Amino acid sequence: MNINRLIFPGFWFGKTQREDALELARRGVGGFCIYGGTLENVRQLVHDLRAASTLNHLFICADYEDGLGKWIPGTTWVFSNLAVGASQSEEIAYQKGLTLAREARNLGVDWIFAPVLDLCDEPQNPIVNTRSFGANPQQVAQLGAALCRGLTDGGVLNSIKHFPGHGRTTQDSHLRLPTLNRTRTELEQNELVPFRAALPYADSVMVGHLCLPALDDKNPASLSPAVITDLLQNQLGFTRLVLTDALCMKAIGDEKHAALQALHAGAHILLAPENPFALSDFLQAQSGLEDLLENAIYRQEALLLRLPDTFKNGLEAPAFNQKYAAACSVWTGQKITLKPGQEVTYLELGNEEDFAAQAFLATLQANGIKVKKYDGCPADTLLAVSFSNYKAFKGHINLSGVEQNSLIRATENSKQSLFISFGSPFGSEKINALCARLFCFSPAEEMQICAAQILCDKQTAQGKMPC
Repeated sequence: MNINRLIFPGFWFGKTQREDALELARRGVGGFCIYGGTLENVRQLVHDLRAASTLNHLFICADYEDGLGKWIPGTTWVFSNLAVGASQSEEIAYQKGLTLAREARNLGVDWIFAPVLDLCDEPQNPIVNTRSFGANPQQVAQLGAALCRGLTDGGVLNSIKHFPGHGRTTQDSHLRLPTLNRTRTELEQNELVPFRAALPYADSVMVGHLCLPALDDKNPASLSPAVITDLLQNQLGFTRLVLTDALCMKAIGDEKHAALQALHAGAHILLAPENPFALSDFLQAQSGLEDLLENAIYRQEALLLRLPDTFKNGLEAPAFNQKYAAACSVWTGQKITLKPGQEVTYLELGNEEDFAAQAFLATLQANGIKVKKYDGCPADTLLAVSFSNYKAFKGHINLSGVEQNSLIRATENSKQSLFISFGSPFGSEKINALCARLFCFSPAEEMQICAAQILCDKQTAQGKMPC
């Protein structure tokens, strides 16, 4: 048996050398997690890696939590989980799973690391936020289980994450190790509720890099026998695959020894090490891993049997977005309706991703609204639009202090002002001059169009705040 089966390297287009990946495939790694690329790039890479692999089946994984839009230029963002949470609809969660599966299968990806089951109960959490279904554990449980079923029925494997839940932390585990100071009772009543509900539908569980002193005061969850073996496998009865969060994250120190510790703690897959060749050499030099290796390979083979021969074809991403946009939007505050011929002032905030608000602005203009950029002068109607959202290794979220001050000055300088968020819902709570808020939770083009139509009284926001 080959210890490399337990390593799932990452492949980052523009960073990872193709020949290195092909060599790893020839060495017998169990799978790859793909980041970036174009549609054709990904399809060709998947074909080449599988052709080079020594295995009967090489798993191809991706973090397509919100479809391809975050990773592949020119493709569509599928609404975030927080948008689905606003709808409170298990059917929409299920349909999102079908749509994500359809997009992945079309590229040869057979394993999506989703859904996120962390709770959105800490506004300053820099890495959960819109990835969560909301703050209510029971609602997150229902929607997460439904999305799992959609992924399965759509023909791909799923992975619930980040066990046992790190929504109520304020640090990005890509940069440092967060600590969740909850008692065991609090964990049972909050973080563990969604995972417990989704485990029957889960193909795999991704364990997070975070410290939970109530469970283990020495080791991160991803390296902890108390969390993986005692809690997840023995107490909760999970018998399928357990994988670490990406080992290249900075929360766990030396990845070689962390990987060895994770295996002894009960993990079966070592995800995305920074140096997979060094990890391979290190593990091959270890003794006493035979039983762990045999167990992990057995579970990988069993997981292959869960890849269905037949599957349901979900909606294409744009069609899904268009169908459910209004149900996933939330309006709070006084009613504001824009009329043809009306002039509005537009202020853009929190855009570090080069999102284009073109669809939003074009739809307003198509409805006869005149839009001008905010220049500091008094405005009759101000539309303050935020794209603030999570990003790995960024370490912060929501509007910066400078942006907060800009928003305050602009709202105080306007007769009426509306805050529109296509990302994080947090950041405008203390700005009393705002007349209303429209929460859309996603930069998807179809959501931008819907937001403009809501402002023009062509659609109605139907959702409720999930956090």
